[in-house]
Amino acid sequence: MTEDAKSALISLLKSEIQNHVDLTAMDDGQVLEFAEKTLDEKIERDCGELLSLNFKEKRHITDAVFDSIRGLGVLGKIIADPDVTEIMINGYKNIFYEKEGKLSKLDNRFESRRELEIIITKFVSKAGRAVSESEPIVDTRLEDGSRVSVVMPPVALNGPIVTIRRFSKEAMTIDKLIAYGSITHEVAETLRLLVTAKYNIFVSGGTGSGKTTFLNALSNFIPRDERIITIEDAAELQIKNIDNIVRLETKNAGPDGKGAITVRDLIRSALRMRPERIVVGEVRGAEALDMLQAMNTGHDGSLSTGHANSTYDMLSRLETMVLQGASGLPLEAIRAQIASAVDIIIHLSRLRDKSRKTMEIVEILGYDPENGKTLVNPLYEFRETENSTKSKVAGLLARTGNPMRNIQKLESAGIFRVI
Repeated sequence: MTEDAKSALISLLKSEIQNHVDLTAMDDGQVLEFAEKTLDEKIERDCGELLSLNFKEKRHITDAVFDSIRGLGVLGKIIADPDVTEIMINGYKNIFYEKEGKLSKLDNRFESRRELEIIITKFVSKAGRAVSESEPIVDTRLEDGSRVSVVMPPVALNGPIVTIRRFSKEAMTIDKLIAYGSITHEVAETLRLLVTAKYNIFVSGGTGSGKTTFLNALSNFIPRDERIITIEDAAELQIKNIDNIVRLETKNAGPDGKGAITVRDLIRSALRMRPERIVVGEVRGAEALDMLQAMNTGHDGSLSTGHANSTYDMLSRLETMVLQGASGLPLEAIRAQIASAVDIIIHLSRLRDKSRKTMEIVEILGYDPENGKTLVNPLYEFRETENSTKSKVAGLLARTGNPMRNIQKLESAGIFRVI
């Protein structure tokens, strides 16, 4: 039997089974058994090529039928691929995926909008959520930790939209970042000293630049005997080397609009848990004020990420986010607090060849009230080499020659090495 004929048979069996009145009351074993029975009945009625199906082919067909009903349909195989980092579903006809930094369109598609809606219902129901016209936007995650964002009609005009962000089962390490060419051995050693000495570090970058991945790698430098509290919208961090760790995750409001727990709520709660470091997966809004206050009140060594297109843009965005939490604060006071709280900004970027690189590591020196500017001291910057082309970026993160000036934390940690 040809592959096209098999696909047509799978589609036909699926349609027959979905119309069975008792399907909703069946468990997975009963659905699989019913698929096998339906195929056998079809073979008995058929006098053609169905009679030539062997046991292996029958099992393949019934498994495919079952997976399309109770599994993830065309998504099953692509989700099983560990190299796929992102899946984007734009209505039931268009599925895109990112693999090794390259975006491609999947040849297959869902059979109908209804099939896609059934799979979306599976995603959200497992997390105790519901999606409907009255609540068309839902964020949740799969059992493997993948983050799922769902937008349904009437908000989504071209049908149900699903974005799945995948995460490696193996935690990112500094050694892997070196192997990928994101940083050098010298930079890795500098970062180790900065994290150990409890410098407050922000990792900035655009969407998909690898901020969370980099934060995971940085966390490997945190001493094992410290108490760490992580705060995230959706749990993504994989901090493996810390025994005394508390992981907190936000909670969306229920159908009645109540019960939401925000990043800001969790930061305030974390401060009462005797943390030695607070790690916030991403700062997006008013919680920036609480994060900065925590950094300024004895919780050194805190780590976080933020969306920005450059180091200066990260500083500007922090100002905007703080204003969301305290609109009455003078801008000068906000800038002074940011400059006092944040010690280091590491900026990442996704370049024209889709590679992710560390573009800059800067030291925040303070705030100059006369000029109204935050003073920065670039320590490392990415420099392209003559081997760079339009399709392939070649370069490395090079030392600027500017000595690090805020060395008090290094000295307090007993580190007297020049950075």
